[in-house]
Amino acid sequence: MSGWLTDPNIWASFLTLTAMEVVLGIDNIVFLSVIVARLPADIRDSARKIGLALALAFRLALLFTITWLIGLTAPIFEVFQHPVSWRDIILIAGGLFLLAKGTREMHHSIEGNNEDSALAAATTSFFTVIVQIAIIDLIFSIDSIITAIGIAEHIEVMVAAIIISILVMYFAATAVGNFIDQHPTTKVLALSFLLLIGAALVADGVGFHIPRGYIYFSMAFAAGVEVVNVVARRRRHAGKSARTNR
Repeated sequence: MSGWLTDPNIWASFLTLTAMEVVLGIDNIVFLSVIVARLPADIRDSARKIGLALALAFRLALLFTITWLIGLTAPIFEVFQHPVSWRDIILIAGGLFLLAKGTREMHHSIEGNNEDSALAAATTSFFTVIVQIAIIDLIFSIDSIITAIGIAEHIEVMVAAIIISILVMYFAATAVGNFIDQHPTTKVLALSFLLLIGAALVADGVGFHIPRGYIYFSMAFAAGVEVVNVVARRRRHAGKSARTNR
């Protein structure tokens, strides 16, 4: 054990994998923030905790079924000379689910009124939300663990990296969710991210890999622009308030 603690290769793989898991967790955070927004405010935090607990449980469970997981990448049939595996099918199904969910939520956000939004939040089933979170967690977990297997050799390193990444996601999900609640216009941006992620999953499933760096850079740039807009709106509002008080 002490040899592991002093092995630079193990530390390098641990740090690399942890960073990779945190980056891959962005997809999870965006979906989690959007889906729990349909719940009443007093139970959203519980939904986030359950969702991240499921993400951790799925990832750890999949780690101990590595043989089965690797088997998911084996081709089962071909379509136009393109080999298709169970992983491809799962990614395509998950991507289509995100596209449908994102489109529906965006339509509701733009076309719906405040009364409809309040009614939806009050009537949305907690169980339904958890089931949707579980489905997406499973899909993201499969992609995450297959990536982890390619980076680290020791399962202990994978477990430690996954636990740390889930802790980071927990605090990030709460902050992101609160930001979206306080600034409703950012929900449309988050839904756009959801559509982008869904399209990327479908593309991966059909054999066209879109480098995640491009996707995350686009998301970071758009989020940065939105933050600038939020700050500008606050300053304009503060300026109007100051002039009114005079």
